[in-house]
Amino acid sequence: MKIEKIKVDEVSKIYEIGKGKTIIALDKVSFSVFPEEFVCIVGPSGCGKSTILYLIACLEKPSSGKIMIDSSLVGEPNPKVGMVFQPDSVFPWLTVRNNIEFGPLLKGEDVQIRHRISEHYINLVGLQGFENTLPRQLSGGMKKRVDIARAFANNPEILLMDEPFGALDAMTKERLQLELLKIWENERKTILFVTHDLEEALFLGTRIIVMSRQPNTIQKILEVPFSHPRSLLLKTSTEFQQYRRQLWELLHTNI
Repeated sequence: MKIEKIKVDEVSKIYEIGKGKTIIALDKVSFSVFPEEFVCIVGPSGCGKSTILYLIACLEKPSSGKIMIDSSLVGEPNPKVGMVFQPDSVFPWLTVRNNIEFGPLLKGEDVQIRHRISEHYINLVGLQGFENTLPRQLSGGMKKRVDIARAFANNPEILLMDEPFGALDAMTKERLQLELLKIWENERKTILFVTHDLEEALFLGTRIIVMSRQPNTIQKILEVPFSHPRSLLLKTSTEFQQYRRQLWELLHTNI
């Protein structure tokens, strides 16, 4: 029997919006994520995808239900959990290397260890030659590479990613998808990834959670059958496009 890395059990989130009115952001959501999985969450806008990540990260509290990490109830931010948001969150006053080394610095790692960590992730995300560059001199895609490298450099066991590539052009997005898969295949962190992009979910994920709107809950969980490593040519295959159509039809039955 698999041990659950993340367990979301009958979780609801209700927001008070004044004058006795409420909005149900999540309605009795339950699912598990197992160690080393790459699980994607898709669904229409406003279905609660991002809310799930905020609750797991303990940036918000559930109205009911429980969330567990490694069988322990989530009650406060957990050092095992890292998060990457859609807007880049690099520190503009720090170089690429110092951004990536920021987490290890806070942990008290000495300069040699910090340098070894930053070199490892600079190479993995393809930022060689930009180590001493400030963020204002980087493109949006390169700043997102710094974001991802910094998140992994903190050595989280779980990485929550909220549409990290959503604002990027198609070619940059595909390059970063490949970089992220390369890091995941090497590091085998547990990743929970929110996206609106059905092709992105199929290309990255080992499983896909399909959310519905009204009620904001899980409609279906799909296994992704494609083996690793994956190349961009996978997206052109008949089987890939058949699964994409299946996802599209699921989402359009509840709009």
